[in-house]
Amino acid sequence: MSRLVETVFPERLGRSFRWLVLGSWVSNIGDGLMLAAGPLLVASQTREPVLVAAAAMAQQLPWLMFGLVAGALADRLDRRLLVMAMDGVRAVLLAGLCVVIYTGHVNVWLVMLALFLHGTAEVFADTTAGTLTPMLVEKADLGIANSRIMAGFLTANQLVGPAIGAFLFAIGMAVPFTVQVSCVSVAVLLISRIATPRGAVREHVDTHVRQDIVEGVRWLAGNGPVRTLALVIVAFNITWAAPWSVLVLWTLERVGIDAAGFGLLATASALGGLVGTFAYGRIEERVPLATLMRAVLLCEVVFHLAMAFTTSPYAAYPLMFFFGAYAFVWGTLSNAVRQRAVPTEFQGRVGSVYMLCVMGGMLVGSLLGGLIARQWGVTAPWWFAFVGSGLTLALVWRELAKIAHADEVAGANLPEEAHPAG
Repeated sequence: MSRLVETVFPERLGRSFRWLVLGSWVSNIGDGLMLAAGPLLVASQTREPVLVAAAAMAQQLPWLMFGLVAGALADRLDRRLLVMAMDGVRAVLLAGLCVVIYTGHVNVWLVMLALFLHGTAEVFADTTAGTLTPMLVEKADLGIANSRIMAGFLTANQLVGPAIGAFLFAIGMAVPFTVQVSCVSVAVLLISRIATPRGAVREHVDTHVRQDIVEGVRWLAGNGPVRTLALVIVAFNITWAAPWSVLVLWTLERVGIDAAGFGLLATASALGGLVGTFAYGRIEERVPLATLMRAVLLCEVVFHLAMAFTTSPYAAYPLMFFFGAYAFVWGTLSNAVRQRAVPTEFQGRVGSVYMLCVMGGMLVGSLLGGLIARQWGVTAPWWFAFVGSGLTLALVWRELAKIAHADEVAGANLPEEAHPAG
């Protein structure tokens, strides 16, 4: 057992990191329950497509509305306490939703309000939680540390949680949300065990939140590699989201997979992701970072091309497994590269800009995917993704060497007095 624990949580990462990972895993179980239970609750109140879509947007809008503010607060408050407070708010909101359901007063408008408020608290909690990892582990270990957090997300949030959430909803409408209250509450207790310095990471904060946001954007804009990485993330999220927005139609109409089989595509992707995240440590030790970044992004280009040609389920499932494997390697790697380069006092603000890039890219890509599919068919978005990602990779191919070692560039750009002595 001790050998297994050492493999999953290397001792050099520290006890506090183990508490952080456990808190993240437990919280992701609850969030996974909501992935299935939330839409099911909305559908139990209305079958109006516009309202169902609005309920889904209620969980995504907070990222666009409050993401930058969340990043600024993460850089001016005690991060551990902020995560605990926001998770506490989530637990209270979910408990209130459970009371409404149990008393029979639930309706679609209350559900949408609860989803929006819960999503808002989640933005602040998740943005701040992302700043804790670089505070707890050494730069060299950020890759493996992020892979362990990502593995918990895949297992609890994507694989186990939704299936359990649907099962619990069938038992009772409020049951999955009641369990989620327990998960979030336990996560608060686990995060409370983390040993981080008390107080904010900045000793003196006498600026307005708006100014803090501007400073974060300026720092990113002034750091070439980190700025280019942000642009790469925007471009690749646009090209990725375009075919993903009509994936269900492509699956049913072109590949001939039924509704049950469609769910298995997500399972195949998550299983591939687990393989990629657990293998990440060994991969990073053996492959230069720039080479790894190029290889993973090249896999994305090839994946889009292969999906454009695919007409058989026997090809679709292995391709989705392949996608999950390289995509989560990229997620782990890009997070580690950014966290190594960004100073501690800017982690929240720069991280929130990245989330804005992710969400904004997905929004634009989804819109383009629908328009392209309506005009040229459900396969056309895959061709758009192949060409777009290929051109983007060609443009940044040489820059990836600088991006992979963005921390060295950031260190070189520090003022002289900020360099360590010697």
